[in-house]
Amino acid sequence: MDIFLFALGFLIFICFILHLYTRQVQQQIKDPHHRIFQQVFLFVYLLALAGDWLQGPHVYALYESYGIQKHEIEILFIAGFGSSMLFGTIVASLSDKYGRRNICLLYGVLYGISCVTKHFPNFQVLFIGRLLAGMATSILFSAFESWLVSEYRHRNFESETLGTIFANAYFGNSVVAILSGIIAQIAANTFGYVAPFDTAIIVFIAMCCLLVTTWSENYGDANAPVSQSFLSAWKSIKSDRKIFLLGIVQALFEASMYVFILEWTPALTQALNKKSIDKTDNKNPPIPHGYIFASYMVAMMMGSNSFKVFCNYTTPESFMRYIIIVSAFCLSIPVFLPKDQVSMFIAFLVFEFCVGIFWPAMATMRSKYISEEARATVMNYFRVPLNLIVVVILVKDFQLKIIFSSCVFFLSLATASMFLLHKLTLNNTHSLLPVNKLLTEQEEKMLHAINSSIDEDTDKNEKMRNSIA
Repeated sequence: MDIFLFALGFLIFICFILHLYTRQVQQQIKDPHHRIFQQVFLFVYLLALAGDWLQGPHVYALYESYGIQKHEIEILFIAGFGSSMLFGTIVASLSDKYGRRNICLLYGVLYGISCVTKHFPNFQVLFIGRLLAGMATSILFSAFESWLVSEYRHRNFESETLGTIFANAYFGNSVVAILSGIIAQIAANTFGYVAPFDTAIIVFIAMCCLLVTTWSENYGDANAPVSQSFLSAWKSIKSDRKIFLLGIVQALFEASMYVFILEWTPALTQALNKKSIDKTDNKNPPIPHGYIFASYMVAMMMGSNSFKVFCNYTTPESFMRYIIIVSAFCLSIPVFLPKDQVSMFIAFLVFEFCVGIFWPAMATMRSKYISEEARATVMNYFRVPLNLIVVVILVKDFQLKIIFSSCVFFLSLATASMFLLHKLTLNNTHSLLPVNKLLTEQEEKMLHAINSSIDEDTDKNEKMRNSIA
């Protein structure tokens, strides 16, 4: 317990120093309309994330307290990921036709009902709750971002400042996650593992009220039939290698991240190396889930701050290559050091730091490569393979060593794809150089001709003056 509290306090201090530094190097936006728009988006978006984060630390622990076995818990998570892959892809993609704001409102309704099911220690009821949560998750990771990009362009803000909103959104996401982890821990210690889910319901109600009163509606291609949106999105992925490679990176990295979310609790618990561990004791858990979760979020916030710094020197396509390599190394620690809890916890913190960089980097690259008409649909296509990967791993009920080895393999493939994407962007840049050079030569010839003409006119005027004199 002491090492986790010390880690949380130390990380908060380092994060505060890093935040002060990034405020100095980051370009400040002075447009008041831009600031108001950012606040309108962030208030709703961060409430949506808070409702999700409040549940995160204690989902696994709640199921264990109900006496549900490990493989049955994995089946419940399979239901969530399977629902996100099948139903969630369809529901979230409807935002392009029927409105991003409407689908974001549906997110709050679905997730709120899912939280209600956590009161019932019944496998079937919990299964239904996971189905609803899976659909809500697909909406969270597509419709909100689609609304932001569309509204941002509609209001004609400078495209360069969109990355700043993404960075601030994920910085705020980390702050909300830290507070949510602490609040969830206090609620769970006071009222039991189900209390954080009741708190989430209140947050979802507040989010829906604020969304309805402050957001305007926007669409993708509202006139196109739903089937056409899916076809257009699929053609975009097939025809543009950058979108295809970006989708591979997103699917493989997020799949590893979700597997980590599911398995960090049993991994750190087994690393205690105790013969008997009472997992059903709400008041004295084997590890402090809320404090560990808050530490993860501080590390992720440090990553979001670092993203702003990295962007001052290079592009996301460049530095993400090395971030994914570091992520693969971190998730290899449970494979090689399964009983070293301290090393494992440090590796998990570094991985969360990489996740903090990953989110705004991917959002920035998506805003550059994915067209507006079917943005949410394309983003949900990316989520299909990641959910499939997670479902397969959970269905097989592998040992932790095999599970984390699979994550390392996925991240290795993601690294290769990121290198290819970076090479492709470099090739596109280089292909423009001859044109730029040609234009420069033409401009120089024009300037030379103009100067020559001016010199000739000057000479003629001098001769005329001399002849008159």
